[in-house]
Amino acid sequence: MPSLNQQRTHKYIAARQQHPAWVLLASRRAPLVLSCLDALFEHQRDGVPFDAAVQTLADMLAAHANDVEFEIDSDDTLSQARREMRDWIRRGLVVEREGRVFETDALKTALRFIAQLDGRMMTSTASRLAVVQREIDSLAAALDPDPHSRTDHLQRRMADLQQQLDDVQAGRITTLTSEQAVEGIREVYALATSLRADFRRVEDSWRDADRALREAIISARHHRGAVMDQLLDGHAKLLNTQEGRVFDSFHQQLSHQTELTEMRRRIRQILAHPATDQALDGLQRSTLHLLVQQLIKEAKVVQAVRARSEREVSQFMKTGQAAENRRVGQLLNEVLEQALRIDWQRLAVRRQSAPLPPLGVALGSVPLVERLRAKSLDGGEQAALLLTTEYADLGQMESEFWQAFEGLDRDALVQRTLQVLADRGQPMTLAQLAAALPPGEHDLETLALWLAMAREAGVDLQPGEEPVDTQDGHQHWRFTVPRVALDGAQLAHMDWEL
Repeated sequence: MPSLNQQRTHKYIAARQQHPAWVLLASRRAPLVLSCLDALFEHQRDGVPFDAAVQTLADMLAAHANDVEFEIDSDDTLSQARREMRDWIRRGLVVEREGRVFETDALKTALRFIAQLDGRMMTSTASRLAVVQREIDSLAAALDPDPHSRTDHLQRRMADLQQQLDDVQAGRITTLTSEQAVEGIREVYALATSLRADFRRVEDSWRDADRALREAIISARHHRGAVMDQLLDGHAKLLNTQEGRVFDSFHQQLSHQTELTEMRRRIRQILAHPATDQALDGLQRSTLHLLVQQLIKEAKVVQAVRARSEREVSQFMKTGQAAENRRVGQLLNEVLEQALRIDWQRLAVRRQSAPLPPLGVALGSVPLVERLRAKSLDGGEQAALLLTTEYADLGQMESEFWQAFEGLDRDALVQRTLQVLADRGQPMTLAQLAAALPPGEHDLETLALWLAMAREAGVDLQPGEEPVDTQDGHQHWRFTVPRVALDGAQLAHMDWEL
């Protein structure tokens, strides 16, 4: 039996060879790839087009072409960038779906490691020690089945809370020192950023389960009931993981907007503290300020992956294409098995004529699916562009075509609202805003946007409700909305992401 040191060594060797984050950090062009991908995914959580990612990486390679350390082919950086991007897709650092590239938890792990190299904050702070001590006390009490011990624990907590309440009522309020406030803010930031990593692990797990389910549908001999069982069992297993429970808890909070609003208010209160400038830099403050919005975006991505699996399984159940998919999978497996039996090392075999046109080029860096795609036999001549004008009857256009031009311009409405509030110089209710800016056919969207602005700015709702009358052509509408007043001075400096 190998010793503990040998097991640890084998584990590290396997991670060095297989884990995408470690492979990237050990690669020659790791600084360029990390910088490129970090800039691409910083504000585009829903993925970036593959060609745009390749072009950005090519520009990065061209900017450092004179550095011999990176071994860059300055004559054709675009082809080198494409090979580099394909290689990292194959290794699992990023994933490609429908022509777009998405980040993975492995990429974020590498970026977090780089970010911590120049970070001078200690992970073992006094505030974290206090958190550990409280958790140990609570866990020990929760694990103890003795009712007397549980009673003593609860009585100690009640006595401590009562003492704190008496001190506050007596005017003896103790606030944190500057050092304690800095430690607490850093602790909150570390915990908050780890939530996004948990959500991304949930997304990666769901994508893996989705891929396994697709393989089961196409290649395995699964009937409809077995496919449905695998779908439900996979979701149940994901929710039972640690990151799955974190996501499920936050997903349940999405239906309680009051808690999210209170969370935003408390984050703004923390960021307004003078110790925040010492505890966090500008990027960290912006990250903490947008925490709730980012978590909601992460949750939507996970929900989209889950909904995609459920939708395709539902289509599979309804159309009854199990037999067809199984036959296609069996045919592909037979073709690949026959291809593996051929001795491709022999030159005579490679030069033999075949009745089939070439299916692919032997490029190891290109994914298998790309090699199996049908290739054109043209000589690569430049085709002439067809620049003739095609005319169409506008009367044949469907209503959805015209409705696409009639959407609400949210950014323009926000700017007009801020301008009206600035001109008025005093808070305005939604009814007053509707009178100053008639919403027209976008009445419901406009009211929802104004309410979202109030919630984002932390404006408190006033008691009662108020009616808002709008007119869309000859149709009159009356909406009953919460009573809230928007103040231009309070909204002017907000960073809107509605």
